[in-house]
Amino acid sequence: MDHSVKKIVIVGGGSAGWLTAGLLASELRGDDRLPVDITLVESPDVKTIGVGEGTWPTMRETLRKIGLSEVEFLRRCTASFKQGTQFLGWVSGADDDRYYHPFSAPVGYGELNVVPHWQEQRDRVSFTDAVSVQGYLCDRDLAPKQQATPEYAFVANYGYHLDAGKFAELLQEHCTRNLGVVHVRDHVTGVNGEPDGDIVSVTTARTGDLAGDLFIDCTGLKALLLGEHFGVPFVSRGDALFNDSALAVQVPYASSDSPIASQTNSTAQSAGWIWDIGLQKRRGVGYTYSSAHTSDAEAEQVLRAYVTATGEADADALEPRKIAFESGHRQSFWHRNCVAVGMSAGFLEPLEASALVMIELAGKMIGEEFPARRSAMDIVARRYNEVFTYRWNRIIDFLKLHYVLSNRDDSEFWQENRRSESIPDSLAELLDLWRNRPPWLNDLARQDEVFSAASYQYVLYGMGFESDVRRTARYFDESEGARRLFVKNNQQANQIIRGLPGNRELLTALCGEAHPVDSGGNET
Repeated sequence: MDHSVKKIVIVGGGSAGWLTAGLLASELRGDDRLPVDITLVESPDVKTIGVGEGTWPTMRETLRKIGLSEVEFLRRCTASFKQGTQFLGWVSGADDDRYYHPFSAPVGYGELNVVPHWQEQRDRVSFTDAVSVQGYLCDRDLAPKQQATPEYAFVANYGYHLDAGKFAELLQEHCTRNLGVVHVRDHVTGVNGEPDGDIVSVTTARTGDLAGDLFIDCTGLKALLLGEHFGVPFVSRGDALFNDSALAVQVPYASSDSPIASQTNSTAQSAGWIWDIGLQKRRGVGYTYSSAHTSDAEAEQVLRAYVTATGEADADALEPRKIAFESGHRQSFWHRNCVAVGMSAGFLEPLEASALVMIELAGKMIGEEFPARRSAMDIVARRYNEVFTYRWNRIIDFLKLHYVLSNRDDSEFWQENRRSESIPDSLAELLDLWRNRPPWLNDLARQDEVFSAASYQYVLYGMGFESDVRRTARYFDESEGARRLFVKNNQQANQIIRGLPGNRELLTALCGEAHPVDSGGNET
């Protein structure tokens, strides 16, 4: 039957459910002639994983779109500014082994590929420092803007570190109070509709049946609607991405004025890597690893040793939380009148923090392509599945790139990550191409790539990759232009460093003094 699509039912809360609700409500509430009702149902008994604490710069536009004040967001979510990721120990494991993947594009990007000209001086300056100011800012724990800079505007491009649990609470409050989303706290006990037909409704324990025209599955790894009801299979990508476990802890600062890092720190270990994220009042630290290459007990020892080495807390007093996962995604993401968003759609290790941005992209596309009638839904679903299958594959390629480029030989984990059978063909092809010339704008298929050529450049040349530089006439013609860009970047770095406050200094000015912490790391 063909009918208007007027009722959306989102099953599951957390960041996935509430961020999707906010994006859809802000996109679809504008035309009173075609009203769309949005209901979110979540069980009061189900806890979210809540460790996805890093965002991309896209989150600024998302928050602006749904109508949230940036200062309120920073205060409520104890959030901080993130300007990229620093990778430590990924190339050789030496003490000086580090590079940045910043959020600002290389100087001149889009007009001139400066990589060939930088390679001549690669022994004197890192790629990031030659083409971007953000490595200099992060080295000094500086903020990406000034106090007088308008909300969501920037001097240097940025995203956020945030408390995922508090973020979901803020989104819930905003969506229900300001965007008209109906919130039902109840446990879903059944999905009604034939597996070869549309979902008609979901049954809840106390509220009864909730009918809808479009159902969004945000039930996490359970994938209650798309996976269990419709039987859409999960496609494991553990052949390329080996990590399947994580231990996470919340680490208090030594004092309320401890510096807040302006980047995520990712430190390579023998069987995975440790993330270190600085929020206003604590750090989020975790070790993600391959259970085939180490045990949980060994991983816990590594994590505690890292916390001790950073000197902020008593590592023995912390109780790590174990998270088990399998890297992969659903075979399709939109089936009949159900679309999966968040971990229901898939999950990959948190390297490069792609989880929240995939929720943003999903909510954005569902809203922009929203089918007014059921007859259009299958067309939208097909387009959606094509786009998101491509996106998941590109993220896998980009994550695997970090492992493939490593020279570490200290464990089987790193050695096996470089074996050809674990490298996706699409990534191997790009690496062959880039050995002959640097990555550039037309190398990737879509304008809205999840990771642009700029991101590939930062990782490739941060990890010591070399491209053949052909001495063509064009190369010589561009040499002077590239030199001017390098000089300009150096001048901008010196100027910006003098004008920006520290990360904590700006956050304190915007959000007020941080709560003091007692000796046990508890807020007082």
